[in-house]
Amino acid sequence: MRMKARRAGVGSLLIAATVVSVTGCSGDATTAKPSVATPKPTVPFDAADPATWVLPIEGYLPSETERKQISQARKILVGTCMKGFGFSWEPAADLPRLGGKTLVDWRYGIHDMALAEERGYKPAAEEQEAYDRAVEKGALDGASGTGPDTRALEGGVKEVGGKPVPEGGCLGEADRKISAGGANTTIAQTISNETFARSQQVPEVVEAFEAWSACMKKSGFDYARPLDASDDPRFGSQGVTPLEISTATADISCRDKTKVAKVWFDAEVAMQKEEIESGAERLNGERKSLNSAVKKAAHVIAGS
Repeated sequence: MRMKARRAGVGSLLIAATVVSVTGCSGDATTAKPSVATPKPTVPFDAADPATWVLPIEGYLPSETERKQISQARKILVGTCMKGFGFSWEPAADLPRLGGKTLVDWRYGIHDMALAEERGYKPAAEEQEAYDRAVEKGALDGASGTGPDTRALEGGVKEVGGKPVPEGGCLGEADRKISAGGANTTIAQTISNETFARSQQVPEVVEAFEAWSACMKKSGFDYARPLDASDDPRFGSQGVTPLEISTATADISCRDKTKVAKVWFDAEVAMQKEEIESGAERLNGERKSLNSAVKKAAHVIAGS
């Protein structure tokens, strides 16, 4: 399911409220395996609600709380730096969440029948409206674009108003102070993306797809895979058509009957556990950098 720039259908839009700790396995020096980060769910698991499911790789990805903390600290640091150059800087507003509320919520498709009966494959109307208003208002930082304030913000010059500009401007300085790059968990994100794709080839998942497809055909819809339905270009407009609603509701009914999302999730969990075990040392390095960035961000926020 691919998120559109403004109007979102179903998207892969992570919940862990605190820094994830890395726990190790017992054993002597010759048998001990690298420690593994374990994600901590914030709500009880419900087999019927994908929003409560947690993938193993989430232990290595920044949670929503961590992302917001780093972003807030970065804004504070940039604002302080810009004030030093005599500029009043207003950061871009964060875009409101749209679609799935966790990493897994809409990962394998929609599952809320009440919402589908009203909106088909689209997010709730109030969410879409809030998102559109934020986009129209502008997601750009409050700088002129060409003036001295932009040069102080982005760098590329030695000085502004007689004051030395840090490398990369105030943005670069802020990133260095909190090690913001620690949130770029490239290895973990790559695993997440690759297992999502490869898990679709697992025999049990292929069988579940076929069962879902056969169920959809009984309702008059011809799709090979669950995400083919939500990605149907006929449902890409702003409006919600009767065809989209009937397709989406049939989709959820067939998902419930075939348990396709749970089968897919279980396959991806097994695949991710193998990837984490084989790449634990590198993943732990990323998690350590992320934890460091979060702690630095917390210190900045506490001192503001």
